Amino acid sequence: MRITNETKQGLIRLTLDETILQYTIEAEGIRWSGDLNVPSTFEDVDGCHLFTDLQVEHRSVENGVGSGIRSAFRREATPLFETFVWIEQASGAVRFEWIPLTECGIKNVCWPEPFDFVSDRSDWYTLIPNGQGLLVPNDWPEPLTSLPFDGMFLTHGCYMPWFGQVKEEAGYIAIAETPWNGRLKVDHAAPGATSAAVIWDASLGSMDYRRILTFHFRKECDYNELCRIYRTYVMEHGLAATLREKAARLPSVERLIGAAFVHTGIKTHVDPDSSFFDPQQSDKNNHLTTFAERQKELEIYEKLGVERLYVHLDGWAEPGYDNQHPDYLPACEEAGGWEGMRALSDSLHRQGYLFGIHDQYRDYYHKAPSYDADYAVQDPEGTYPQHARWAGGPQSYLCATQAPYYVRRNFQEILAHVPLDGAYLDVFTCNEGDECANPLHRMTRRECYEYRRQCFDWLIAHGILPSSEEVSDWSMRSLVFCHYAPYAFQLETPDAPRKGVPVPLFNLVYHDCVIIPWMMDRYPEQDHMLYALLNGGAPYVRRDPAYVGIDGAFAGEEISVEEAVERSKTVCRLHAQVALERMQEHHFLNGSYEQQETVFETMRVRVDLKAGTYEIFEV
Repeated sequence: MRITNETKQGLIRLTLDETILQYTIEAEGIRWSGDLNVPSTFEDVDGCHLFTDLQVEHRSVENGVGSGIRSAFRREATPLFETFVWIEQASGAVRFEWIPLTECGIKNVCWPEPFDFVSDRSDWYTLIPNGQGLLVPNDWPEPLTSLPFDGMFLTHGCYMPWFGQVKEEAGYIAIAETPWNGRLKVDHAAPGATSAAVIWDASLGSMDYRRILTFHFRKECDYNELCRIYRTYVMEHGLAATLREKAARLPSVERLIGAAFVHTGIKTHVDPDSSFFDPQQSDKNNHLTTFAERQKELEIYEKLGVERLYVHLDGWAEPGYDNQHPDYLPACEEAGGWEGMRALSDSLHRQGYLFGIHDQYRDYYHKAPSYDADYAVQDPEGTYPQHARWAGGPQSYLCATQAPYYVRRNFQEILAHVPLDGAYLDVFTCNEGDECANPLHRMTRRECYEYRRQCFDWLIAHGILPSSEEVSDWSMRSLVFCHYAPYAFQLETPDAPRKGVPVPLFNLVYHDCVIIPWMMDRYPEQDHMLYALLNGGAPYVRRDPAYVGIDGAFAGEEISVEEAVERSKTVCRLHAQVALERMQEHHFLNGSYEQQETVFETMRVRVDLKAGTYEIFEV
């Protein structure tokens, strides 16, 4: 005989089947039940275990803010953890809290179980904040069973710590309120069903804090409404600042609005121990363009009528791009040294343009003069994660507790020689936060994000626009712009199968909080300029890849400088109008994923991706 436990607040009813530990939620008459085929589990040194393998006691709870069900789990006489699932009276949100009781060697927990989401209808879909955003209809033919960075929240795998599902017109958004060690597991193995659940990982080898996943249900909604719910959440919790607010601290923010972007470099040196070293083609390993040569090249943009431009410079120091960080000084002598770099900066400023540099405070190169393993990230087993993928060869990771010190040291030296408008601190907003077990500078992943933000805030305090590789939820209080925030498919080869439908989930939340440059490549199948317009973003008028064949650096159609400038002017004009505005809505038109529309506060953009056309209207 099955035993159930039930509680109700307003239009939300929560039921727990105590026999099989299945939760069911009825929200305004819409039923959401846990998937019995994907039960809740936890992993320890002995392997993976079911929650149902443990002894459990349940009790109802009612307090001044809501009501719910507490469940205490134990193994024989040892208490392991509790769960508390409750309905908040004021908001109607349903909060799932996993609460550790003792240190018992748990490595990760997959809880709550995903909802049963089986239907072959296209209006049943799952929302995943992978890159700019992904919508996976239940009938989508391509499988999706893994995400980049293993679906870890606050990485390229999931820019934002939430997911959602909509069936016909009813849906929910699930917000990870403790996202630092959480990751999203999605399983769309075949058309007809999609599973989405959160896995909570240990922090420094311990499950020592409460994990919270909060569900907001709506009887009538779409992904626009779910993004509005999350926007409200981040603003209520002080997790973001708008560009207007950032401009109040740093007036040069306004000079980025309506600007085109150039990404280029000075020196490349690929270490023989790097994965990118090519012993057959030495010109790929070492090449140099002087500051004076770059200065002459960039003068063309003023002649072609580019009014606002931001120039990002890679490889400006010794011994070349992605080498010897964090000891990346002085300016490259072969290219003209500090004087040549200053002359380039002065030239750009005379044209009214902005100048910024690439820098790096995570990759900790073994050939850096100050390298000391005592300051590298150490895992709980006492080892040091390392690899030799990038140009500088063998590297570990610099513990982020040290990054603010190096930022202060390096930028004081740089600013003594060259005035800067912006600085790009690589990978901070793309890669996961690090954890360090070294007792000299022990650091959790949550603390890592705080140290990274300190680096951005130091730049702001000294008049420098902070940038990083992509965007991430944790950085939205400080980050002004980024290298890009593309749809996931744009980082893959143009012929790669798409895992779902690109949808601008990030911009529906944060468009007015950060400036995003967009790739403008044109391929026979599709023109990426249309995505720049659709998203009200800034354009790349030139983007020289640091590494060819990865990160969206694929050969498209040849576009002349003159045509590239004209295309960028179209995107710049729209960006100047909408950069400070919220993206209010996004829609698919005429039942087609190829025809899309975005609505800003004053402008409406429609694109036909198949026909390669666009229209821009005033609202």
